[in-house]
Amino acid sequence: MILSVSNIDKSFGDAAVLTGVCFLVNEHEKVALIGRNGAGKSTLFKIIMGELSADTGTVTVSRDAHIGYLSQHQDITGDRTVFEEVHSVKDRVFAMEARMRLLEENMKHAEGDALDAMYREYNAVSHEFEQAGGYAAESEVVGVLRGLGFDESNWDKRASVLSGGQKTRVALAKLLLEAPDLLLLDEPTNHLDLNSVAWLETFLSNYKGAVLIVSHDRYFLNKIVTKVVELERTKAMVFPGNYDEFAAKKAMIRDAERKAYEKQQAEIHHQEEVIAKLRSFGREKQIKRAESRVKMLEKIDRLEKPAEEESGMVLKLTPHMESGNDVLIISDLAKSYNAQKLFEHINLLIRKGEKVALLGDNGTGKTTLLKIVRGLVQPDAGTVRFGAKVYVGYYDQEQQNFNEQNNLFEEISDAYPGMSNTEIRNTLAAFCFTGDEAFQPISSLSGGERGRLSLAKLMLGEANLLLLDEPTNHLDILGREILEDAINAYTGTVFYVSHDRYFVNKTATRVLELTRSTILSYDGNYDDYLAFKERKEAAVFGAPLTENTAAVNKSSSAPETESKLDWKEQKEAQAQQRKLANRIAALEKTIEECESRIAEIDELMVSPEICTNSLRLSELTAEKEALDEKLLEAMTEWEELTSTN
Repeated sequence: MILSVSNIDKSFGDAAVLTGVCFLVNEHEKVALIGRNGAGKSTLFKIIMGELSADTGTVTVSRDAHIGYLSQHQDITGDRTVFEEVHSVKDRVFAMEARMRLLEENMKHAEGDALDAMYREYNAVSHEFEQAGGYAAESEVVGVLRGLGFDESNWDKRASVLSGGQKTRVALAKLLLEAPDLLLLDEPTNHLDLNSVAWLETFLSNYKGAVLIVSHDRYFLNKIVTKVVELERTKAMVFPGNYDEFAAKKAMIRDAERKAYEKQQAEIHHQEEVIAKLRSFGREKQIKRAESRVKMLEKIDRLEKPAEEESGMVLKLTPHMESGNDVLIISDLAKSYNAQKLFEHINLLIRKGEKVALLGDNGTGKTTLLKIVRGLVQPDAGTVRFGAKVYVGYYDQEQQNFNEQNNLFEEISDAYPGMSNTEIRNTLAAFCFTGDEAFQPISSLSGGERGRLSLAKLMLGEANLLLLDEPTNHLDILGREILEDAINAYTGTVFYVSHDRYFVNKTATRVLELTRSTILSYDGNYDDYLAFKERKEAAVFGAPLTENTAAVNKSSSAPETESKLDWKEQKEAQAQQRKLANRIAALEKTIEECESRIAEIDELMVSPEICTNSLRLSELTAEKEALDEKLLEAMTEWEELTSTN
């Protein structure tokens, strides 16, 4: 055990935030702390770090354990550069190296006792240097900087000019290099692009210390954690496994809670009806029986309404009318800012009903491309055309499409003047703005509240093409799941930018990657995109990748040329390609498993306890013969598939 949280209570005024919260983090364990916005996750982190005091309960950290904490907001100041700031974590190690170099130089000119003393000191310092990982320190600094998305062009930037996201990445880099026994990470992926998130996943998976993570990134949690602590209704519940395993177990618990609640409610309703009927007779005997039943009802330990019944936000996206088949046509699009070229010769066709995700590293121009489509930014070259009967709805990640002078009610009323007061109040209530909250000023809203208001306006718009820029930003996991369900049920077309791989996996029918100033297209969701990229060097993927890339990146006539292709035939061909790829992957797994088991059997057959056991030898020989035959069949099929494709 490295961390014990025991019976933590915390309230702010009359509002309880944490009640009896208990859990353990063991050495080397990777644990997720999840919960809705406002559930108390950051509060609990601050209590663990001693920045806040609990009302009751204790936090125990194992003796001599060092905790490192990454909060969501960092205030790194000063004149040091990015490289100097991160490099400073290893100052002690680099000081030892400098001392070693100085001793080496001095020993060249020393004699006698002085030389002996220098030699002893050199041995001691070099041993400490080696134990501290000194020989790899410089490469570790460079590796972490690059892994978190800082290329050499950013290393000389001063801390004072960094954005909030860059400061958080610098703080994360320093924390990872410090390598504390326990890492507390509050939304560590918020300012990372996909490549950096993938790097961080690998780093944390191999991290020798323990990690406690607050994150809404479900894909990230699936890759790393082996335990989930959920904060709900001020209490904590612990689940073994990653996020998907937690979600499955939680669904079972919710279902059981719902059934128990409904059963109890039905029984209460039945008893209330019996009581009313008995009282209606007006006779003393029946009245006494009614009173007896009332006392029984009062003693019932009433179950709380299940949380899913109070999920709050209701999102249903419904197009006003159906668009034509070709929804968005982009031809030979180009955009630069000053001397920086974002992209050029972008050609793209999006058809009715597609859910298209646009991915790419930070700075490649994803948001700019979406703004060009929306008409908020002018391209340097090229055209954007919408198909017949296309009506556009836009979700802005910066959420600047509000009148800051309005309150929430006025914002909806101005956008949709035909709505009645009751309709506006009901809409706001559907997005968890109830009572006086409907009249709070836009300027006072948090990021999450602005996101909910944007989604409310999007729902009311009845567009048949949705342009969404990071729609899951500021949404908690439940909000993301509600949005996923709404998009999957939506009959219109969606074109969106997102870093949320779980969201992309759940909603996308096609993935576009903006890279090296151009765009590549992959059919399917995020897992399909990854599988395609990982295997694109194989012969079976050579032709499809070339055709798919050419279909969106040829010349300015690409959309018209692409329209000539038979869409159904193209989809069937792509389905066959994925089927073939999956078969090859399955064969490779079978081959690996057979070879591994055959090697195990060979070792077992020569072991002292088995080589003299004729019955066990006979069993192993039979198993090996069957495996040899299975291996031969798999190898034969694999060679046929890979050689002909």
